[in-house]
Amino acid sequence: MTIEQQCELLGLPRSTYYYQPRLESAENLRLMRRLDELYLECPFYGSRRMAVTLGVNRKRAQRLMGILGIEALYPKPNLRRPAPGHEIYPYLVAVMDWFSRYVLSWELSNTMETGFCLAAMEAAFRFGQPEIWNSDQGSQFTAADFLTPLKKRGVRISMDGRGRALDNVFIERLWRSLKYELIYPGDFANGADLYPALDRYFRFYNYRRPQSTNLIRRSAPLRHAWERKLAHLGG
Repeated sequence: MTIEQQCELLGLPRSTYYYQPRLESAENLRLMRRLDELYLECPFYGSRRMAVTLGVNRKRAQRLMGILGIEALYPKPNLRRPAPGHEIYPYLVAVMDWFSRYVLSWELSNTMETGFCLAAMEAAFRFGQPEIWNSDQGSQFTAADFLTPLKKRGVRISMDGRGRALDNVFIERLWRSLKYELIYPGDFANGADLYPALDRYFRFYNYRRPQSTNLIRRSAPLRHAWERKLAHLGG
């Protein structure tokens, strides 16, 4: 069969017979290797964060991700419904600086007692004393032994209204990121397995995770100053 007949049978213009696909540039191949590495490390990264991390525009990141056949892990319908026999994880508390979104401290516990929240508070005070302390109305945050240290320091106390998650939207956003980026994709048999993973995640969240509001991560001199202060305090 002639070339013309072959193209006609396939329903293709004859000109496409002579088309030679252009190979990807060395730079794009390098970026795709890096994309593959990033995806293995952070499978929840979408094209926006990939673009920021690689220092390229988003359209380029999208095209290269399409070639590699990768997409970010993201919340699917009914993801929050526990399966039968699903293990309930320990309780977690975190203290965040609203200005920088920096996670100052965190603690893990298998009970709802106030002790682990007090420990997180004391750890956060190593960075300084806030003017206002905001929390939800959980029993551990309304307990007298939790509020007393704040009152003694002269810290103004604020609490979210009932059923108003947006009153503390920054910490709610942190919990969402933690769940979808670590807890749900992970495999933790118990709190002992979860603890070191949380430690790595919060370091990643503070210093590496691309987010425009995280001023500590984006300012190396400020970050180093905070690290020196922690070292001086024995942190």
